Amino acid sequence: MDEISLHVLLIILTVLLLISAVFANSEAVLLTLNQYRLEYFSRKKTVATIKPLDDLTHRPSRLINVIQIGKTISNILVSSLTTVIAIRLTGEAVPVMAIMLLTILILIFYQVSACILQAKSPNASPYLSAWAYIPLLNFFYLIELVVNFISSPLIRILGMSFLKKNKVLKNKNLLKDTVIDNHFLTPVRYQNLLLRILDLDSAKVEDIMTHRNDIVGIDIEEPLDNIVHQILSSPHTRLPVYKKNIDRVIGFLHLRTILTQLNQPGFDKHCITKFITKPFFIPAGTSIHRQMQHFKEEKLRIGLVVDEYGDVLGLISMDDLLQELVGELIAEEIDIQKLNDGSYLVDAGISIRDLNRLTQWHLPTDGPKTLNGLIVEHMEAIPESGVCVKLKEHALEIIRTDENAVKLVKIRTLS
Repeated sequence: MDEISLHVLLIILTVLLLISAVFANSEAVLLTLNQYRLEYFSRKKTVATIKPLDDLTHRPSRLINVIQIGKTISNILVSSLTTVIAIRLTGEAVPVMAIMLLTILILIFYQVSACILQAKSPNASPYLSAWAYIPLLNFFYLIELVVNFISSPLIRILGMSFLKKNKVLKNKNLLKDTVIDNHFLTPVRYQNLLLRILDLDSAKVEDIMTHRNDIVGIDIEEPLDNIVHQILSSPHTRLPVYKKNIDRVIGFLHLRTILTQLNQPGFDKHCITKFITKPFFIPAGTSIHRQMQHFKEEKLRIGLVVDEYGDVLGLISMDDLLQELVGELIAEEIDIQKLNDGSYLVDAGISIRDLNRLTQWHLPTDGPKTLNGLIVEHMEAIPESGVCVKLKEHALEIIRTDENAVKLVKIRTLS
């Protein structure tokens, strides 16, 4: 290299660094390319331009090999050329200076340039990378065969393998990753809404139902005056009607249909039972997504959640399901209040799932569904006010209780 001038060496070094930047950019783009982005690109481009991308994503092992080979060769050449330039400038080998200079140049070109290229043309970069890698796949074919011959047995020994995909699977996790990766395109609250929709299959009806102790219904064996007063003062449009307790439910009453009958002569309990509709029972463990379909198919808006023995666990309505989806957009959260000291004042009736979602905590959800239930299960008793308990990394102070439940809790995260 003594015959090559310093200017030419610097130009060669710059080109090599740009090549490294291209490899870094294409690695980030192509290895994270999924079927959703491919379909998006296919709508924007022609079939002829989408084919190279499809070929590459269906050959992930070859693509990874070529990227690693290209990166290795370019980085070795950059390292060697940087050392030569350092010797030219100082007259002697200065490894430390060469390493520092190489580090700065790689940070600038290899990382920053790759990010700039991706930011400037995020949709064009996959196509440019694809057209560049198609000939490289052929050029490095022999080297790739050697690499595969050596690496494949090692990969199998480690219990790993590259998936040969005839078709990229469209699954929920992939779609969730797509939503998260494109968070800058939508406000956080709408992103959360999309993620909540995708999580409908994992959420069960008992996660959001009204517990049986909180169900407001009509005991048909109560005096008629009490029933009429309850109908007139109820904030709900549909109420379950039962005998003595909710396990003996006989149906649901739509209050709008009965209000017109209240002032009719001869109005009695028989008039009420005449307008009752058949109760709809929902097995515990039913997903929210499936229950929404059931409500739609049966043209219903309310049902009772029952366990394997037929005992009523709670009540759920279509409004509850919609609230689970868009409640964050249309309603204020009233079950939790953040205090000045960083702790939270929490209504113990809140579901653990909602509490985790609002605070980004990780309280267990595979047991009791409410904070009250979690505390009672942990302590194996209903605690008195002022009692403190530790749950995972949180300290809970019981603020208020009644005879059979915890009502209000102060929670502080332990540092």
